[in-house]
Amino acid sequence: MDDKVAALRGVPLFADLDEHGLQAVALLAREVTATAGEVLMLEGEPGDEFYVIVEGSVRIKHGDRTVRSMTTGGFLGEIALVDQRPRTATATCVTDCRLLAIRGHEFERLMDTMPAVRRRIQAALERRGRADASAASG
Repeated sequence: MDDKVAALRGVPLFADLDEHGLQAVALLAREVTATAGEVLMLEGEPGDEFYVIVEGSVRIKHGDRTVRSMTTGGFLGEIALVDQRPRTATATCVTDCRLLAIRGHEFERLMDTMPAVRRRIQAALERRGRADASAASG
């Protein structure tokens, strides 16, 4: 548990949380390791987990096009959970990764009980929506 709290402390998404908030998130999250080349999610499939990258690098592709790379502190998987629609992109580990995974129903609880986290996730949704729309039109 202490390792998860320490990992969460370094993630910008959770920067506003006090110790109690970090412990609450740590209880919801489970640690996951993935090797380089492993696919975390496939575009078009149902989304059931949200991921926070504790260590490593992940490539995000929409169709055949790479739309972003994410590293330590980044998070992914929120679009499918918030919008309740299939995954909008494929995420593949570029390096070996250590992640925290939060299942859909726990993610909803996180969004309902932690306004600062909700605001950051909503801001990311807006940024990513605009970025993906401009990448698709380019």
